[in-house]
Amino acid sequence: MTPGHGELSVGEVAARSGVAVSALHFYEREGLISSRRTTGNQRRFRRDVLRRVAFIRIAQRVGVPLAEVRAALDELPDARTPTRADWERLSAAWRTELDERIRRLEQLRDDFSGCIGCGCLSIDRCQLVNPGDTLGGAGPGPRVLRP
Repeated sequence: MTPGHGELSVGEVAARSGVAVSALHFYEREGLISSRRTTGNQRRFRRDVLRRVAFIRIAQRVGVPLAEVRAALDELPDARTPTRADWERLSAAWRTELDERIRRLEQLRDDFSGCIGCGCLSIDRCQLVNPGDTLGGAGPGPRVLRP
């Protein structure tokens, strides 16, 4: 693509992607997306940056840390935009971690209303579940929650 032809300004990318300009600047500083500068020092993005931004946002939405997103994008040859096959491969790799996070959240939800057994809750129920705060003697943090 020749410079200037079919490129988007940062405002156009923000409008098309639904991502704030400040977030786009952050993504660029973090090496997740790139732009070129015009002679007037304005950012210009290739159109395929929209797919990279969508990829980043979807990964963030399901809880994938930006460091992992960056590592995944860094694996793509020539800093190309992720394809459907790339997404399928990466999402399969992230699935195990996401399943584990879901399991921990379900456990937290299911055990949330009861005393977690660490002595941090000062309600009557704690004395029934953890008499004398014996579990608190093992140190701070939850003791009844399953690993």
